Formats: sequence, C-alpha cells, structure tokens
Amino acid sequence: MSVEKIGVMLVNLGTPATASTLSVAQYLRKFLSDPRVVEIPRLLWWFVLNFLIVPLRSQKVSRKYRSIWLDDGSPLKVITQRQVAALQVAFDNECGGGGLSGKENKRQFICTYAMTYGDQAIATMVRDLHDQGVSKIIVLPLFPQYSASTTAPVYDQLAELVTTCRHIPDISVVHHYYNCSSYIDALADSVRQHWGKNGQAECLLMSFHGIPKKYVEQGDPYYAQCLETARSLAARLNLSSQQWAFSFQSRFGRLEWVKPYTDVVLQKWGARGLYSVDVICPAFSSDCLETLEEIDQENRQLFLQAGGKNFSMIPCLNDSPLHIQMLKELIYSQS
Repeated sequence: MSVEKIGVMLVNLGTPATASTLSVAQYLRKFLSDPRVVEIPRLLWWFVLNFLIVPLRSQKVSRKYRSIWLDDGSPLKVITQRQVAALQVAFDNECGGGGLSGKENKRQFICTYAMTYGDQAIATMVRDLHDQGVSKIIVLPLFPQYSASTTAPVYDQLAELVTTCRHIPDISVVHHYYNCSSYIDALADSVRQHWGKNGQAECLLMSFHGIPKKYVEQGDPYYAQCLETARSLAARLNLSSQQWAFSFQSRFGRLEWVKPYTDVVLQKWGARGLYSVDVICPAFSSDCLETLEEIDQENRQLFLQAGGKNFSMIPCLNDSPLHIQMLKELIYSQS
C-alpha cells in the first residue's frame, strides 16, 4: 500500500537566536528590512534602519528579551516547537500511529515549523519536507487575522522559492482563520479557564497587534478582521458592551496607527477608577515578547500606576488542547 506524505508547516513571525544585543540587532535588521513590514522608500529606510533604528533600539530590545527568556530559548520558539509536537501527536493518535489517515490509511502527516524571519527559514523547511518525500505541503501561518505585514510575507517567500524550483511542490496556504468557530471556541475556553482560577475582572480588554492606519486605508483587511474576532469572542462569552473593549498595541515610529491604543486605554481605565482588568491578545497564537513583556510587564505597570488595582493577562492559546484541535481541523480542510 502506497502512503501519501503530507507536510504540515506552522509558520510564526520569528525571534532572535539569543537575547544578546548582537543577535537582536541581526533579527531587527532582517525583520524591518522587509518592505511589507515598513512601507518607506527603500534608500531612505536603509539609512534610517542601519544608522538609527538598529543602533538605538537593539540594546533596549535585548533587555526586554532577557526579561522573558526561557532556559530552552525564546518563548516564541519554545512554544511553537511545543505546538508542532502536540499537533504531530494529535495526528498520530487519531490515525493509529505514524500520522496515517484517510481511506485505507493512505495519508501520513509530517509536522514541522518555520519562521518568516530568523532561523528555521521557510525555504529551508520546504526543502526539508520535500527531501522526506512529501507530495503536498500545507502552510499554516499562525496569524488568525490576515495582514499584508504578517501573512503576506509568507506568500512572498513561498513565491520566491517557487521561482527557483524545477520540481514545484504542491503547496497550499491557510489565508486566515479569524472567524473560524473553533478558534473563537478556543479563545472563549481560555478566558473561562482563567476566570475559573482567578475570578472575572470588571472588564476584558482584547489587545491586538497594531498596524499603521494608512495600511487599512489602502485596503488591508486586518482591522476589520480584528474587530470581528473581538465581537465574536464577546458574544461567545455573553459579555455586555460595558464588560469588554478592544485595542491595538506595539506601535512603532511616527505614523498614526489604528486606534484605540492599548497603553492609552489602560491608563485611562486606571485613572477613572477601574479596579480590575483582564487582557487577552487574540492576534498572537504563541506567547512572545509582545505579550509577556509589553502587556504583562509594561502595560501592567501603566495600569497600576494610573490607579488600577488588579491586572491579569490571559495566556495565548499556545499548545492548549482546543488550539491544537483547531489547527488540526484547519489542516484537514486544506488536505
């Protein structure tokens, strides 16, 4: 009996190899050089990036990474590896071992991961799966809401790879899953579990990664998809309009970004006497610098210093069972 091997590649944004200033500088230079991420004339941006941004920010960002770094490495990388391992186990358990599935057990799923920037490059991992004899590769960017600054670079790198291939692999990409019912279920379950252990705060803030406002004006669907995710989650949790809000974090540079801003919202809430807040970050599939440091350290301090009393961050879905089940369903839908 012949077995069809299907490669499954989870893709996350990327992370420095270490928390050192040099490693962070190398990562920032690679990440911020992508014209999808920063839409500024290339020559001007090259000078700004290499002579201002990287020299001035690398040490500061390195300190932030060191504050969250795990014994095994970057949280983003460690958690992504756990997601891959859990997903492989899920396929293996369902299919009776070896990841076999389908009629007469003719399909085998082989799971791996790649990063858009940094180590574990997409092109390298595609070639690795091809060498293992896969006939099809399903690429699942771990970005629930599509944006030209996150998901589109995955397409760019795959397209670049294809131009160099004589034998082009059969590749499909999951474009988005912001409105997937099982994704909303997984988010709602994580909130309920948090409430069960810690109690429910007065308000739930859903903080998404921001993008410049002009990107939305030029047609990026990210803002609208974030809003739909937030509304769907609030409805699933039966929250009134006074019990939840959404915001955007991680703005950078002088451009106006989509609003409201997370730090501004939390400071206003603390100043007006809001006692407690829960914060969840639905745009992030894995805890990382933006959740563990920016939200749980920086924004926690802003809320408490403004007068708030109780701040609690709800972890990302990470390798939770419902998240892994959802990812498996998305992959089956593409296979």
